[in-house]
Amino acid sequence: MRVEPAIPAEVLAAVRAPFDAADAAPVDVPLVQPLNLVLDLVGEALRARLFIVQAEGGPEFCLRPDFTAPVARRHLEGGTASGRYFYQGKAFRSAADHPGRPEEFLQIGLERFEDAEAPMLEAEVETLALAWASAKAGGRGDLSLWLGDAGLFAAFVESLDLAPALASRLVRIVGRPRLLRSELARAGQAAEAAAEGGLADLLADLPSEAASSLLREVWQLAGIAPVGGRGPGEIAERLVRKAEARRAPALTREQAASVAGFLAVEAAPQAAFEAIENLAGPNDGALKAALSGWQDRLGRLLAAGVPSEPLRFAAGLGYAFDYYDGLSFEVRSAALGPERPVAAGGRYDGLLARLGGPERARAVGCMVRPWRAFAQGEA
Repeated sequence: MRVEPAIPAEVLAAVRAPFDAADAAPVDVPLVQPLNLVLDLVGEALRARLFIVQAEGGPEFCLRPDFTAPVARRHLEGGTASGRYFYQGKAFRSAADHPGRPEEFLQIGLERFEDAEAPMLEAEVETLALAWASAKAGGRGDLSLWLGDAGLFAAFVESLDLAPALASRLVRIVGRPRLLRSELARAGQAAEAAAEGGLADLLADLPSEAASSLLREVWQLAGIAPVGGRGPGEIAERLVRKAEARRAPALTREQAASVAGFLAVEAAPQAAFEAIENLAGPNDGALKAALSGWQDRLGRLLAAGVPSEPLRFAAGLGYAFDYYDGLSFEVRSAALGPERPVAAGGRYDGLLARLGGPERARAVGCMVRPWRAFAQGEA
């Protein structure tokens, strides 16, 4: 396992100093985490980057790839509505696709939890400013602060006035590039043209029990035995899902271009917001309200000491981890590139409910990679 180099003690102290001033309780979480919990929260795509451990015949675990979810679980176990927690420790993620990158590395971070009535705009701005100050303390002069909003896409999709099922599907798959590309690629297909006929479409018109019986009868007539341990009910269900996907309403080519254009927006905040408004559809009330909220957020961020020059807004930022559902951000170094952010964070209200917490709880957090913040760090 490749281990990240240590940085000078005085640099680490400088990077940590903003966190020490944040009035947060120190917290530690187990090095080994349940694999199923991690995959449920961050997505199956991350499996290849995890260090998985398993006793013979026992459940699978992994070395912690991140602190957010386990710290959230620790907070919920404490039974309090609000709390601030600071952590410093090693995380583990495979970098097989990037030879030479460390797989064991140091993270410093803060997670902040509030009840439904808390003024989260202030919490967001404080967290953003904290991450920026910590990243800058490492000595780099090439940093930029990239802002995003995982919730803005839903408002944009609403502006297009799509069929409810199609709108819901787009919001659900926006963080899954392969599925999203497939949805955009079938733009312009009418439902009638998309249906290809055949057995799958015939089964889709039948109740589930009748579909299963029909498939069993077809097998018997053809002298075919099922393979792979799947029965007629399961196979019929898979065929029905395929038929329904073909029959589902599709984007028009203009709508697909708008969606692709939205996700490609990367610019200074004001220019980005103008581009998004220009791409929006006629039902844009929620989108305009969300962008107005961003104007307030930007003003508060500048008042908190973050300069305007390094600010960028990227509409596609924030979908790599399934749990971000609002504000997202990254501090990037020009030398390291966008794939190696110095700091990152955002809102993840829904994660608490998925872990069994209150439905309306609020959460925001950030993490900093001290070695990347160090002016000589290249990991």
